[in-house]
Amino acid sequence: MKYITSDPEIMTGNPVIKGTRIPIVVILSLLKQGYAVQEIHKMYNWISIKKLKGAIDEIADLVTTSLHAKSI
Repeated sequence: MKYITSDPEIMTGNPVIKGTRIPIVVILSLLKQGYAVQEIHKMYNWISIKKLKGAIDEIADLVTTSLHAKSI
């Protein structure tokens, strides 16, 4: 993955945006609450919009791939 990483030494292994300690679950929670990517970028202005969008795309691809691989 280009924008997301998981390392036991960082945030106890929870997936984060690469180069940060911002858990992906935090970004997803903000999106669920209705925040736009630009608003999230204002909260975490050291993370580029490109990186935020890339991480969101990677999660969406991962979920899509995982759900297609399993029968629900």
